[in-house]
Amino acid sequence: MGVVGTNNGPVRGRRVADGEVVAVLGVPYAAPPFGAARFREPLPAEPWHEVRECTRFGPVAPQSAQLPGAPVWSPGDEDVLTLNVWAPVDASALPVLVWIHGGAYTFGSSAQPDFDGTVLARDGQLVVVTVNYRLGFEGFGHVPSAPGTRRFPDNRGLLDQVAALRWVRDNIRAFGGDTENVTLAGQSAGATSAACLMVMDRAKGLFRRAIAHSAVGPCFSAGLAREITARVAAAAGVPATADALAAASPGALVAASDDVVDAYRHDPASGHLHYDPVIYGPVVDGDVLPVEPLAGLASGTAADVDLLVCRTTQEYWLMDAVGSSAKITTWEGLERFAADFGLPEGLVGGYRELMPDAPVPDVYLSVFGDLLFAEYSSRLAESHARVGGPAYLSRYDRRRSGPDSGEVRAWHCADVAFAFGNHALPAVEFLVGGPPSPTDHHMSRDMVAAWAAFAATGDPGWQPLDTTGVGPDRDWAPDDAHERRPLPGTRALWRDAEYRPLGS
Repeated sequence: MGVVGTNNGPVRGRRVADGEVVAVLGVPYAAPPFGAARFREPLPAEPWHEVRECTRFGPVAPQSAQLPGAPVWSPGDEDVLTLNVWAPVDASALPVLVWIHGGAYTFGSSAQPDFDGTVLARDGQLVVVTVNYRLGFEGFGHVPSAPGTRRFPDNRGLLDQVAALRWVRDNIRAFGGDTENVTLAGQSAGATSAACLMVMDRAKGLFRRAIAHSAVGPCFSAGLAREITARVAAAAGVPATADALAAASPGALVAASDDVVDAYRHDPASGHLHYDPVIYGPVVDGDVLPVEPLAGLASGTAADVDLLVCRTTQEYWLMDAVGSSAKITTWEGLERFAADFGLPEGLVGGYRELMPDAPVPDVYLSVFGDLLFAEYSSRLAESHARVGGPAYLSRYDRRRSGPDSGEVRAWHCADVAFAFGNHALPAVEFLVGGPPSPTDHHMSRDMVAAWAAFAATGDPGWQPLDTTGVGPDRDWAPDDAHERRPLPGTRALWRDAEYRPLGS
């Protein structure tokens, strides 16, 4: 594969994996979303005529995060709507996997080392696409519109993802991909993005399958989005109007957003946003996102899409390890946490009975992880199965002693490097606990194979859930990689919990 022609112009990448794979990086799929294009739906990229050398990742979206091994955003970086393609040399009509990164809708990029598509493309015989999209206020902040003026859409980050999928539809055949066999995959915010796209009219027909690892829910209500905008505008020192927000620099809104997050962290009276403030997310606006994904899947709107869901068994231990969440050390504090989230009466007591010897922080992390990730993810698969949608469940439960003798949990994000085959990279050693073992390599090969099989055929290698939402979990753990039905326990405690848009 040399020069590849796209609808916008010719591109050329570079060979990797001893020449077996071609990586084409930083390809614009839409115009830079700034200036007159700011806060608008993504616009077409300007065409080019000379061969574009695509050997480096494009700029990341505005953010303050600095992640290991990944580029950082700098003011002035504007061409942020780019994607990357990895394809085996001489690929022809291969399944396509499109990856949406996570990061609380606020940070991250497709350039993170975990998401390098080389191994997945080579060993899975896939064409792998990874996508940058607008984050933070640029991608998910509500922009008020005065009557009679232009309306700026909510969920601009989701609209970017749709634009990327359209680029795949129109161009991926030139890279050896099958336009009729596209799988959309993501983790955390990326997984929920995939679930949102499953229920969005604008994304219909753009993908055939979806993989959701550790989907986080629920989405935001329009009221909460307006409240967050008012706080961010105040922190930026500008009125909460479209003109004033557009006049504020992207860096100013990033800084203001960080200030709002910090204020929530230091205010125990701020309700659910105190514990781990995520102030942006998909907004159930009745337009771009017509319905919360759980409700949409339960209605059968995406029953023609195959769904593979994975969650980890100790999701929230990562947030505690990196210091992003409030510390809960008393039972009274845990009961207040439950009240702030409107959890069913008796849920905390149920966890205490199931974990009789666990200290308060461990019970708290178990409840929080199940609330945000494990329960929501499981319900996505079960709701989909009950209306006849093919749905598969898996869970990641690999644990080991870390290099500092501490335990590395089966926590949020650790599974992704294994599924991409990037578990041996130095940049992910913190997530996976140091250099991998031979059994780790074996598990990673199995996970790559499962993703590849699902993308190719819709069958990852185990039985789907039945139409009652019951079926086997595939356990990902080096010493316990087999199918088994989940045992009764914490799931029963969530029976009366409801997932409604936050702030509704």
